[in-house]
Amino acid sequence: MGGDGLTMRNARPKAGIEQWGFTLPEVLLVVLIIGLITGAGTGLYVGTYRSMQVKQAAMDFLLAAKYARLMAMERQTQYTMELDLANQAFSLTTLRWDDAGEQVAKETVRDLYCKPVRFEGDVKFEAVEVMPGVWQTESASEALRSILFSPNGTAQAAVVQIGNEKTHYTISITAATGRAKMSFGTAENVKVTTTDLDAQR
Repeated sequence: MGGDGLTMRNARPKAGIEQWGFTLPEVLLVVLIIGLITGAGTGLYVGTYRSMQVKQAAMDFLLAAKYARLMAMERQTQYTMELDLANQAFSLTTLRWDDAGEQVAKETVRDLYCKPVRFEGDVKFEAVEVMPGVWQTESASEALRSILFSPNGTAQAAVVQIGNEKTHYTISITAATGRAKMSFGTAENVKVTTTDLDAQR
């Protein structure tokens, strides 16, 4: 009887293990669910990352425009935002006196606060509208555009849409004050104006 009791005790755990085991279809179902969740998470991450690329590009453009206005007034010299539409890039330039050549020369701004920017991934200039200004010169190519900031705080009125065909940001520059603003969305509802509507409120 003691031997039978020992055998019964040994048999019960075996039955318990077999009862709690997983079948192959159950394991495959769990693996499939994990794969679907991982795939959905990766897709969401990629979409968010691309949206962040657009926002970062638009923010870089906005900050460069604000910096151009500030430096033009502080240094009392012309600053220009050069837009390279073919290469999806932009830079800030200014005029400096060249002692060696004894003439005014154009110089690309590269400092702690501003440097040339090239968009990453699918980010591009989707729409660019610049009104002619006092210092406007005809570009040699349609792929090159410029926005001028003058020492008195004015600028060429401009509307620039940056995006990746899914996410869009629009930066507008007001001529009367040279101020730049950024808004989420396309440029359809933003007009190039020569007056500062905010100043009239």
